[in-house]
Amino acid sequence: MLNMLVEGVGQLSMLARIKGKRALRQNASLQPFTCLLVRYAGKYDLKYLNDFEIQSPPMMFKGTDLYCAFYLNELSHRIIPVNEPLDHVFCLYQEHLKQLYDIGNTMAIVSHEQQLKKAENSEQIEGILRNYEFQLLHELGVGIEFDYDAFGAPIEEANYYQFVREVGFCPSDDIQRSFSGQTLLAIAHGEYSSLISRRQAKALSRYLLKPLLGNKPLKSRELFQPR
Repeated sequence: MLNMLVEGVGQLSMLARIKGKRALRQNASLQPFTCLLVRYAGKYDLKYLNDFEIQSPPMMFKGTDLYCAFYLNELSHRIIPVNEPLDHVFCLYQEHLKQLYDIGNTMAIVSHEQQLKKAENSEQIEGILRNYEFQLLHELGVGIEFDYDAFGAPIEEANYYQFVREVGFCPSDDIQRSFSGQTLLAIAHGEYSSLISRRQAKALSRYLLKPLLGNKPLKSRELFQPR
């Protein structure tokens, strides 16, 4: 059983139906992070993969980058509905997977003197994950607006806001339990250079994803836990 993101279509469940001498070789090519040209058929929820060819070699990740790539895959599989047309999800996934891959390659070739850049790359990886989460939620129709509050007023950098589900960000005087306008505007522009913006963005994304994921935790998150 395969789950694929198909350009201009969305997520589909497929059963490989390739027979003959080439079946073993081709089935071995059905690996994660590989872009394929596929030919499939089927009128119902389950489609049949009749043929495919590799459009580009699989992206080879390792270490933390591999964990992050697995996270993108599992999150996409869990919250993107099957057989529901979503025009931009494929490009969104491909774009952020490529960003992860490029950062991994950059970290692999840096010299010893440049190892200090690893911390910066780690921040960039967090930014890629948060941007993907928030943009994917938007594509699914459950995204939130970071530039304006629940009443349509622009977010003010010096103010504080509480998030109310299905309403938005409401002005608040409770600084301890609120998001600063500065943080919200940073998230809106995909800027995660500050520790507070990364922490609050992560907490907010988990809160928003919870109804879609239900009580079953993401297995890929366990890869990031200390052993």
